[in-house]
Amino acid sequence: MRNRPTTRPVRRRSAASRAVLPLLGTLLVSITVLATAGCGTDTDNRSLTVYSGRSEKLVGPIFEEFEAVTGVDLQVRYGSSNDLALALSAEGDKTRADVFLSRSPGPAGYLDDLGMLAPIDAAVLDRVDPDDRSPDGTWVGFAGRARVLVYNIDEVPVAELPASVFDLTGPGYRDMVAIPGSNSSFQDWFTVFRLRNGDGVATKWLDDMVANGARFYPKNRAIVEAVGRGEIRFGLVNHYYNHQEVAANGDAQRSANHGFAEGDDGGLMIIATAAILEQSDDKKTANQLLAHLLSNSQQRYLTDTVFEYPLAIGVEAA
Repeated sequence: MRNRPTTRPVRRRSAASRAVLPLLGTLLVSITVLATAGCGTDTDNRSLTVYSGRSEKLVGPIFEEFEAVTGVDLQVRYGSSNDLALALSAEGDKTRADVFLSRSPGPAGYLDDLGMLAPIDAAVLDRVDPDDRSPDGTWVGFAGRARVLVYNIDEVPVAELPASVFDLTGPGYRDMVAIPGSNSSFQDWFTVFRLRNGDGVATKWLDDMVANGARFYPKNRAIVEAVGRGEIRFGLVNHYYNHQEVAANGDAQRSANHGFAEGDDGGLMIIATAAILEQSDDKKTANQLLAHLLSNSQQRYLTDTVFEYPLAIGVEAA
């Protein structure tokens, strides 16, 4: 399954572009999300089937709010984004799925290449920057996770933090860096890293990391915990895990995030995507669900509670 190079370096948007949400956009989203709430007969007995590659812990509250607002019943199947995309391809035109959520653009791009995705309404697509949706309008991003280097604040001076992910192969970082080698988010990042730099460069970087004593952990959170207790000095993780640990443990959490230099591939942001299946017989309601994901309230939930980056225009990061 190929991952399209839509994952990108974290960029700093101007205050003007993100501080003000145009009034027309606000009205369009409000009408789209809430229209069914005022017309009970439109949503009586309606249901959508959602295949979600984002976990129930992350997106379950968003689905519950949508059901409460619209009266639409959501039947959700959770699983790995790759596994769900493969299941959808096997089901083909017999699938009962209406909406597919993926942790990254790759699985959605795979289904798009098979012709299984429907165009998304313009009002939904316009909620995000063009960089955060597919060129043909068949998937849209709704949250971002940046790759960062987490470090132990008691053992690592800020002046010694690296500018590039390539620096980590040097002798100054021998036996000091943790990698979640089997984790899906690391694999998403490495796929795009390979596409941007070529197989030779990417493979050499990974081989050099292994030769330099990089330690492998199964999950991002395990790395953040290990760094916090001084078991290892550095780790490559998604940004929000350290935010969550600091929120839970306060000053007892002895770790912090470091962002690589602007444009460095170590700081790529992976966007979670939403798409509508071509076989859906209720694309109108499916678009309402996508609009709900991109509504101000749900973007604030993803930002303030989950600590991901919002993608809707006008919603500021925490």
